[in-house]
Amino acid sequence: MSADTAATGAEQEQSVTPLELFFDLVFVFAFTQVSSFLAHHLTWTGLAQGAVLLGVLWWAWVCYSWSTGVVDTEEEMPARLVVLVAMAGMLLVALAVPDAFGESAILFGVAYFVVRVLHVVHYVIIGPTEAQEAILRVAPGFLGGPALLVVAGFFDGTIQAMLWVLAIIVDYGIVYVRGVEGFTVHVGHFVERHRLIMIIALGESIVAIGIGTEELALTPPVIGATLLGIVLVVALWWLYFDYVVLAAEGRLGRENGTEQAVLARDSYSYLHLFIVGSIVFVALGIEQTIAHVGEPLGIVPAVAFCGGCGLYLFGHNAFRYRDHRTVSYLRLAVGLVALALIPVALEVPALATLGLLTALLVGLALYETIWSEHRNRLRSG
Repeated sequence: MSADTAATGAEQEQSVTPLELFFDLVFVFAFTQVSSFLAHHLTWTGLAQGAVLLGVLWWAWVCYSWSTGVVDTEEEMPARLVVLVAMAGMLLVALAVPDAFGESAILFGVAYFVVRVLHVVHYVIIGPTEAQEAILRVAPGFLGGPALLVVAGFFDGTIQAMLWVLAIIVDYGIVYVRGVEGFTVHVGHFVERHRLIMIIALGESIVAIGIGTEELALTPPVIGATLLGIVLVVALWWLYFDYVVLAAEGRLGRENGTEQAVLARDSYSYLHLFIVGSIVFVALGIEQTIAHVGEPLGIVPAVAFCGGCGLYLFGHNAFRYRDHRTVSYLRLAVGLVALALIPVALEVPALATLGLLTALLVGLALYETIWSEHRNRLRSG
């Protein structure tokens, strides 16, 4: 590798490259497809299927967030081409999402398998020696899990569901069982990648608001729900970006070697699934609220909406506990209150539920911004 290439790679430690941003665009569409899937499958089965779809899509993004941090994808042409082909594969995966458990199941599985094979190739063709050895150590799980999704495409019902669950267990579990020794992260780059995927998930919530108003007259209740929805999304953004991400980045930066990779795996690759996934469920709740603003939410949208807000805060606490072995009792309490609103959401107009959840999260953000000593110490440096 030339000196110029090495310099470029060093710069990537601190900033996300245009190619990575370009690659992430396909996940904007993928998350929107999952939200649409959930909106058209408002059943317990649909909710479970939406959750496993999120889990599978998330892990594909996670894999590339690790590899693009150590492989010079901008300057090394083979690596660049691998990522671009993988992007095309992910587009096919996203297109297959609406019928991923039906007629498009085989397309979904095959396209996803190709994307994951390319990820392994991405490491092998240009990655550091330690990373090459590490990816080959976990390749049986990284390829075995997606292969099970291909097999699942030939079945339906219980067998298909069991194969999906097994695929996720194998795929997620391999780096826990075999470890992450040999994998490295560059803290600034790694954290920035996760900030951006959070922005993508939050942006999908805004898209959901727009979708919810598409065929509706802009009456005062609809306008009110739209504005409350935006405020709720802002509160979600505030609660993560105001200081949570700062504390996490500092903690990750204090570790080195394998310990740092283990922390990155646990705090970001594993636990951020719950944070990002909860945002998608909140987006579903906002969309359903705008579509049925004067009526109570059904049981599934109510669980997704209130449960999504609660899961968001529980995910933050799990993130904090893994990093610092402490929790925010206030966030825990507010999360429990959000869950307690589920039966209320079944009785009151959806607009009222949206107002209550928005007030909860805005109040939490306001309290922490003004009175949290931990937050103020971090923000002041």
